[in-house]
Amino acid sequence: MKKLKMLISAFLICMSTWTYAAKVDTLQVASTAMGKTYKAAVVLPNSYAKSKSKFPVMYLLHGAYGHFSDWLKNTPNKKLVQTLSDQYNLIIVMPEGETFSFYLDSPVNKESQFETFITKEVVEKVDKTYRTINNKTGRVITGLSMGGHGALYLSAKHPDLFCAAGSMSGAVDMSVMLNRDNSAQVVKLMQPVFGDKSGSSEMYEQYAVINMLDRIKANKLPLIMDCGVDDFLIEPNRELHRRLVYNKVEHDYTERPGAHTWDYWENSLPYHVLFFNKILLKNQIVAKK
Repeated sequence: MKKLKMLISAFLICMSTWTYAAKVDTLQVASTAMGKTYKAAVVLPNSYAKSKSKFPVMYLLHGAYGHFSDWLKNTPNKKLVQTLSDQYNLIIVMPEGETFSFYLDSPVNKESQFETFITKEVVEKVDKTYRTINNKTGRVITGLSMGGHGALYLSAKHPDLFCAAGSMSGAVDMSVMLNRDNSAQVVKLMQPVFGDKSGSSEMYEQYAVINMLDRIKANKLPLIMDCGVDDFLIEPNRELHRRLVYNKVEHDYTERPGAHTWDYWENSLPYHVLFFNKILLKNQIVAKK
């Protein structure tokens, strides 16, 4: 009888955990800029439904070849994002960035305007749909690989939107992609963004985060960056770190064991959320449980 009571108690605890875990929404975001509708995954902490408070938001960008749901289905721990949302009382938004947009506004293709999409259309839709702290003091952004580039690029160009930014294994120098064995495939995939100039390293360099030091320094946003020592993007990340140091730009930079893998990014993300949480706490905006 005693064992039965213990089993029932354990079952009820598990049921309560499942019932009150973070909620995942799929938000439809109409893009006037591109003339189509894209999806975004939105994770709401358990505390959201139990309060009337406004919540800070972290925008979490996916990498190349991926889509908006990557962070929910590709990490070894499928509940990683939900757990972090609950732990820090944080709304986490994962918008669509298509497979190779690099979160840029294409200079040649009106159907690839992902800078405008993220910074105007997604942010506006999220703020209208949920109880968010709808100014920069309650908004942060990070991402992996292409999304790492996107987070640093968008925050550098739109410092009025974010109070901090991060990059995991960021493609901070896109021209590196042209030096890989699959460069022909890269050129083809980037044609919707750069058109006939998708094979030109000069075009990539115009949009590369590694060349945006003046903007980054002027903005003075807190930054967190990391990369695995076995990642093919480690050298561009080291170079960006060196340039930031040389220009006396404060930032948090870490190298850890690992490669360009979901195991690495699963380990990395909690460090980013902890970093952001400290900043949000300083802004006195973290929602009360």
